[in-house]
Amino acid sequence: MREKSYRFALRIVDAYKTLSSEKKEFVLAKQMLRSATAIGANVEEADAAISRAEFSAKISIAYKEARETSYWLRLLCESSYLDKRSFDTLFAACDELCRLLRAILRSSGRIRTGAADNTQSA
Repeated sequence: MREKSYRFALRIVDAYKTLSSEKKEFVLAKQMLRSATAIGANVEEADAAISRAEFSAKISIAYKEARETSYWLRLLCESSYLDKRSFDTLFAACDELCRLLRAILRSSGRIRTGAADNTQSA
């Protein structure tokens, strides 16, 4: 999880550089950058947690940041700032992170198995 979230953050940093330099889009891209890099930061904090509750809380935040990142990716694509190919690869990676984080939350008891499971959909 740590490596996947870190690699995803690097890809988002590259996308942010492109969006800000070539498309001159700063506001939405900055929001995407902030939420996407927060995923890995919270996973790192979870890894250093001193209690089960702290671990669950940090993974929960990482999951919420991943969901927010998917929102910004969709918005950037629908507003024609992010091309379809870039969107597809970034969204797929984000969706994978969402699913993994949700599974961790489920196994930690933070989310009940019967709860509504609405991860991602484009």
